[in-house]
Amino acid sequence: MTERRYNVLFLCTGNSARSIMAEALLNYWGKGRFRAYSAGSHPKDQVHPLAIDVLQSNHVPTVNLRSKSWDDFATPDAPPLDFVFTVCDNAAQEVCPVWPGQPMTAHWGIHDPAGVRGSDEVRRRAFDKAFRELDARLKIFTSLRIDALDQIALQRQLDAIGQDRREEVLS
Repeated sequence: MTERRYNVLFLCTGNSARSIMAEALLNYWGKGRFRAYSAGSHPKDQVHPLAIDVLQSNHVPTVNLRSKSWDDFATPDAPPLDFVFTVCDNAAQEVCPVWPGQPMTAHWGIHDPAGVRGSDEVRRRAFDKAFRELDARLKIFTSLRIDALDQIALQRQLDAIGQDRREEVLS
């Protein structure tokens, strides 16, 4: 019997850092069980170079990562989505398109490392911190027995992951 594959979309306003890192991390940790995508309401022209650098320095593949519009995932031919996670507060407050597949949603807010000003070292630390937070959340998410949870229990787990209430997750 083959295991079900879940489609997950990570949203942010610019789709240049947090959502890109989340996409790469879930595709890495998901080991074929998940197919991750990312998009933004107002995508930047490129992926932030520090996002790519942090991913590569942690041995996470970065091939084919690019900034995309969330409109790309609201078309009839878009992949049906099982989960949609916002990773920035701005995107969480915007009116999102209607997603194919009636996905479960949750807000997993992460501070914007691209908005940090200062020395190269300060900016790099901000990207490293965002990476670590996303990495921890996605390891918890990929460990969930999604098929064994009812909708209410699963939503509770997704919300807890986003609020760093790890003691509630997997209990």
